Amino acid sequence: QVQLVESGGGLVQAGGSLRLSCAASGRTDGRYAMGWFRQAPGKERELVAVIDSAGYTNYADSVKGRFTISRDNAKNTVYLQMNSLKPGDTAVYRCNSQEYWGQGTQVTVSS
Repeated sequence: QVQLVESGGGLVQAGGSLRLSCAASGRTDGRYAMGWFRQAPGKERELVAVIDSAGYTNYADSVKGRFTISRDNAKNTVYLQMNSLKPGDTAVYRCNSQEYWGQGTQVTVSS
């Protein structure tokens, strides 16, 4: 079993920044890719960013150049630095690794 706990969400004005964290515990190590997904009301869940064990990253086109995913394997933690936030980024952000999901953290961007 792996537990994923997100933190760092909140309310921010457009153009602002937030950093999300996802701490993994349980039967985990640095071998697996970790990713961030988001789901806005009435919309399907979408992949935001993913990072593999070697540090290679991939981003949704909508966040490229604004968001940065990183990981600290010593702390079993993955981060999502979100800059230049837009109202369209408003969603519940969830961390994923293998078949495990965090509970989600709300990000709200006001115009």
